[in-house]
Order: sequence, then structure tokens, then C-alpha cells
Amino acid sequence: MTELNRIDSDSDVPKYLQVEEMILTDIESGIFKHGQRIPSINETSEDLLLSRDTVEKAYTHLRKKGILISVKGKGYYVNKTETGKRLKIALIINKLSNYKRSLYNSFIQTLGTKASIDVFIYHYDINEFESIINENLKHYDYFVILPHFRNDAASAVPVIRKIPKEKVLIVDRYWEELKDYPVVYQEYDKDIQTALQQALDLLKKYQKLNLVFPQNEYYSTNIKKGFTHFCQHQQFKFEIIDNLTETDIVKNEAYVLVSDNDLYMFIKCLKARNWKAGQDIGLISYNENPVKELLCDGISTISTNHDEIGKKAAEMILSKNFKRIKSPFEFIQRNSI
Repeated sequence: MTELNRIDSDSDVPKYLQVEEMILTDIESGIFKHGQRIPSINETSEDLLLSRDTVEKAYTHLRKKGILISVKGKGYYVNKTETGKRLKIALIINKLSNYKRSLYNSFIQTLGTKASIDVFIYHYDINEFESIINENLKHYDYFVILPHFRNDAASAVPVIRKIPKEKVLIVDRYWEELKDYPVVYQEYDKDIQTALQQALDLLKKYQKLNLVFPQNEYYSTNIKKGFTHFCQHQQFKFEIIDNLTETDIVKNEAYVLVSDNDLYMFIKCLKARNWKAGQDIGLISYNENPVKELLCDGISTISTNHDEIGKKAAEMILSKNFKRIKSPFEFIQRNSI
């Protein structure tokens, strides 16, 4: 409790209530555990530059509520960790997409009534991301961050480290620079290799394997790395296509499409040529969603389980059992391959 900016001098909320809220937040987030002594009234008043009477009033209120107990000559201790306080969570994402919606829905359903969630979108922009963090540092109990940036991603690391570590949960991406933080992550290069390996027998009937990877949509470049490694290891003729055009769509070749925009254009082209996916051409789409089960008599996908990512992130917060978890990734076979 040494951050002066946790007390807002301009707020209409009385300072003793701000101190009370701060202590409840620290108990809910696991900074103070059951039976643990909290800083004394004198220590807190000195740290926050508040009067002793203000801090004592907050401590007395919490003691009356049964949250704290006082031991004569020793100080105040946490009596219970179920404070009844609803957690405030900032979910900070790079963009809206079908799979982000799946993650969000699973996240809020798992948290239920125990938390309120505000969503912030920074559109891959490091400056916008930094503004979101700076403006909300003292407003949330937890920050759940999906870190994907247009460029200079390394500069996001010191921004994230501005947030007290116990309040941060990284989702979707493993970051070596933040390896000491809890995370639910995809391992993009190894994931695509594993999934394509599951489809290996089906892919062998095609003359060439293509990855359609649009550069302007900022997908992880580790997808290209894993795809290239798989093709080289399995001795496939292959190509990575940046900007898909109709002339790139060739009979008896197989395609892995990362972007749904490319997928819809691809399907339109197949219909115009009267080709059937799974017979004339192979098609695998990145990221599962219910629509892909219906399109083209069923489109095969390679995908992580986005519902599971959201669920695992919420369970960590509810249990305060923060760790590093790799999300599952799989090949879902349908008629398009």
C-alpha cells in the first residue's frame, strides 16, 4: 500500500472510504491473505500522506464488518477474505473478432456475478494501449491483457510492468519478456505443426500446400514459422501467400486460410468455378466458429479452444491460483480437406 496515486484527492468519495476500498481490493486480489497482519495505522497514514484519524476510521469500519480483527499491542489482521466486494476487471484486447467474442462470453459466464468487466480495444496500437493503462491504473482489481501489437511490441513490456504484478493476467500470447507473469497462451508455431500433422494423410493427396497469411492483419508471424517447418519436414511443396487473388486459387492444391475475409472470397471463387472443397481443392481455416461447420458442407479447421481460454482465465481470478497454462489446439476434420 505504498502507491500515493491510489488515493484520489479530487474525488467526492471520502478518503477513509478510499482507504477501506483499497484494503478490500488488496484482500480480494490476494495481496493480504487470511491471518496476515496488514500495515499499521501509522504506516498506512505515512505511506498515503493521510491523517492518522482518516486511516483509523477506515480500519475501524473494516473491523466492525468482520473483515479485520485487532490484536492489542500487535495490530490489525485479515479475519476473512470473502469481502463481498465485486471485482472490477479490465479486459484489454487488440481487436473485435468472432474468437474474441467467444473468449469474452466464456470469461464473463465463468465469473458470473462476482465481477464486472469493462472491455478496452487498442487496435494493435502501442500508444493507445499505454493510454488505456495509464488512465485506469487505480480503477481495477485485475487487468486481463491480450498483447498483440502492430510494431515495437517490446515497448509494451514496461507499460504492463506499471501495473502491480499480482493484478495482471496475460492471455493468448506467451511473452518471454514477461515469463514471470501468469498466462493462458497459444504456442503458435508448435500448434500449427501439431494440427497439420493430424491432417497429414489428408494433405498428401494435394500437389502443394499454401498458407494465406495477410500481412496487414497482424497475425502472429510464428504461424508462418510453424507452417514452413512442417512443410519442410514433410517435404511438401509449399508457398506463403500475402494477398490472395483468384489466380492464386489452383486446382489440386490445399490452402490454410488465416483470415475469414480470405475464406469468404475463397468460397465465392469455388462456387463460381463449380469446384468442390475436399475434392477439387483442399481447404483448412484457422480459428473454429459454428458457421464453419455449415459452410461448404463443413470446413475443416485448426484452432485453439477459445471458450476454454476464457474459462481458465476466469478460474484463475476466482481461485487466485495464478499459473502458466497452454491452451489446447486441435485439427477438426470436416469435408473440405
